[in-house]
Amino acid sequence: MEQETSSVLSEPSLYNNRELSLLEFNQRVLEEAQDLSTPLLERLKFLCIVASNLDEFFEVRVAGLKQQRQSNISAPGPDGMSPGEQLAAISSRVRRMVDDQYRIWKQELVPALEENSIFFLGCDELTNEEKQYYTKYFEKSVYPVLTPLAVDPVHPFPQLLNKSLNVAVELEGSAIGTNLAVVQVPRILPRLLPYRAGEKGMYRYIFIGNLIQAHVGSLFHGVRVKGAYQFRVTRNSDLYLDEEETDNLLKTIELELRKRSRGDAVRLEVQQDCPPHIADQLLQTFDLSGDDLYQVDGPINFLRLMPVISEVDRPDLKFRPFVPAIVTASHDEEDIFSQIRRRPILLHHPYDSFQTVLDFIEQAAEDPNVLAIKQTLYRTSGDSPIMTSLVEAAQSGKQVTAVIELKARFNEAANIKWARTLQDAGVHVVYGIAGLMTRAKVALVVRREEDGIRRYLHLGTGNYNPSTARLYEDFGLLTCDPEITNDSAELFNWLTGVSVFPELKKMKAAPKALHQFVLEMIEREVNNAKSGRPAAIFGKVNALVDEEVIKALYLASQAGVKINLLVRGVCCLRPGVPGVSDNVSVRSIVGRFLEHSRVYRFENAGNPEIYLASADWTARNFFRRVEICFPVEDTALRERVDQCLDTYWQDNVKAREQGTELTYVRQTLEADRVDAQALFLEQARKWKKPDVNVRSLVVKTKTNGSKAMPHEQKVGQQA
Repeated sequence: MEQETSSVLSEPSLYNNRELSLLEFNQRVLEEAQDLSTPLLERLKFLCIVASNLDEFFEVRVAGLKQQRQSNISAPGPDGMSPGEQLAAISSRVRRMVDDQYRIWKQELVPALEENSIFFLGCDELTNEEKQYYTKYFEKSVYPVLTPLAVDPVHPFPQLLNKSLNVAVELEGSAIGTNLAVVQVPRILPRLLPYRAGEKGMYRYIFIGNLIQAHVGSLFHGVRVKGAYQFRVTRNSDLYLDEEETDNLLKTIELELRKRSRGDAVRLEVQQDCPPHIADQLLQTFDLSGDDLYQVDGPINFLRLMPVISEVDRPDLKFRPFVPAIVTASHDEEDIFSQIRRRPILLHHPYDSFQTVLDFIEQAAEDPNVLAIKQTLYRTSGDSPIMTSLVEAAQSGKQVTAVIELKARFNEAANIKWARTLQDAGVHVVYGIAGLMTRAKVALVVRREEDGIRRYLHLGTGNYNPSTARLYEDFGLLTCDPEITNDSAELFNWLTGVSVFPELKKMKAAPKALHQFVLEMIEREVNNAKSGRPAAIFGKVNALVDEEVIKALYLASQAGVKINLLVRGVCCLRPGVPGVSDNVSVRSIVGRFLEHSRVYRFENAGNPEIYLASADWTARNFFRRVEICFPVEDTALRERVDQCLDTYWQDNVKAREQGTELTYVRQTLEADRVDAQALFLEQARKWKKPDVNVRSLVVKTKTNGSKAMPHEQKVGQQA
């Protein structure tokens, strides 16, 4: 019977394709660029984010599928699609998305921007004064750094860098008119050029590609230019490492990074006016097919528009600024360690200031009673104060250990730089376990006190990055609980030394125990439901992909377990399938902040357990990463997380509900609008530093079943 059930739950029709689900998330981001309740320049930012997401999608996901197809790896995933079928479906879906992008740009954003005196102009739209200004700019600042590269039997096609802006120049000459040259736009040049002599409050820009197109003839003396067409090629940007065969991982990654910008081509973008014979010649050069060609009616790379958002001085067209709440006393009033000893501290970023985490590391570096600091580092900022504190701690004689993940995608170069800086300062730098990526967020401080040695700990769902902590939603916990700090110490010993994977008491860690733990918790809810006890699961994750977890959730639904899932991005589970997932609801919230935290809540027969984690429910996180999951045991803090989850689930402004098919529909607005992120922002604005380290939602709630539902406070447009 179990085999029969397992066979039914393996039907491909019960699983969404991972890549197509990821594209649907990007579509939800694009919807924010259309949302009239979002400030205009923020809508422009969402358009830029979509472009950036698509770039990475092609660089990594499409590149991987192409390699699988080339290697004849045709084993389908749970959804039953082969690599070739996925690539065909991706090509079709991306084309619709790109059409939406450029329609929103031309028909919605450009007119709205122009109404607010922000113009993006073609060279033929410039005034005479502007033409003179830009001509001088081209002659003095652009022309000297351009190099025309002919393409003929003597001059091979140049090696163009990944995502570089280029101009294909068609020259008069041969009988069939296909003489070609290429001008690569140096990355040192700004992509967007403002007119500096305009009136105050007026912003007029041209794209550098358009300026070069207009003056490209000056690079080819005595030869007539028939046409000039902007294009961009996207390349495979994944790193390929055999960690067990390398003697020096840092140097090996440095060598691989140099190859990244010259990987195999996976996508060609050209402007719409590019003639078919030029596009075909480019496709042939890059060994691409027509399915890889994207012709666009507008700027090739919307990400070039991102600087405008900060340059334009129009606060009314941006989100209202806010100052995160400070939930701890200042160092002058009481040191951070005394506050943690009194009770654990829960942080909800960006609403709670990340400065608390920085203070924790900084005070540990300065405190003469601190003996050692151990920290994992996956992604951080280029000017990280945490790194500065670790350097100071090592130089003052403390034992400092940093587990730096060199393979953090697109952060490799920055992490290599920090690794060298820390090593030079005397920090013990290690790179984790061969074959695994270390994504756990842990900072452990060992301190000598009157009653002996005590350990203090920060655990988080997000990175130690002050910059993204202002944009990403995450939870963090500061504690000195002896069992959980001991778990962390054991985890560090495994990461830095030579030992078997440790048995942990309170924490659960991947790659050995986390997957089994999640399955066991789901099974416990199934048994509770069958016994008539309260049973429910609430999962907040970025991605739900793992087939075994999805099957377990299907079985739980069939047993009557109520399952609410907040899955920001990829979700391969299909809710609402009759007889399979009737009791499963899936929602996604996309708004001002990136929902990044991972929270697992299990009803546990009426005695709920809540865990925070660094891991999503994917096979990659469970088996190929070092990840952690840890309980929130303090009653007040657990209630606060519970209230946050309730608030998220009541969101009817930014939440979308996933249907049985891969579609998402916004929640129907009720009389009371609930925008979860706006509620949390309002709470942060009203927050006053407490005498104790506990926060509760500043909203009126009313009981609905066994949960508090905070939907009596009216919320207007997102703050």
